[in-house]
Amino acid sequence: MHLEFSKSDGLIPAIVQDHKSGRVLMVGYMNREAFERTVESGFVTFFSRSRQQLWQKGETSGHRLVVQEIATDCDQDALLLRVSPQGPGVCHNGYESCFYRRLENGRWVESEPRAYDPAAVYGSGS
Repeated sequence: MHLEFSKSDGLIPAIVQDHKSGRVLMVGYMNREAFERTVESGFVTFFSRSRQQLWQKGETSGHRLVVQEIATDCDQDALLLRVSPQGPGVCHNGYESCFYRRLENGRWVESEPRAYDPAAVYGSGS
């Protein structure tokens, strides 16, 4: 398993897609350790660029991502993870997908209702 972690400071983008609907849910970053943990556990683990540490998606919310398939691009420097999401949403703002805003007439608008209340899941400080 060769992936090009050396191109971007040891990180590669990981696009997360719902394996049933095909909808893109989020984008995260993985270093080699996050990738290996994802493969070993079957649950998506990322590397947090802001916290400089590994985190398994859903460790706080319970909205984990179960890996169904992993693919890489032709340069082997990006991943596509097809997953089964556990929970009503992936986005920490309470939406099914992190891509819940759409550009309309030069303005970003929310294009869907919230799937869950983030304050109830993460507390009021999120």
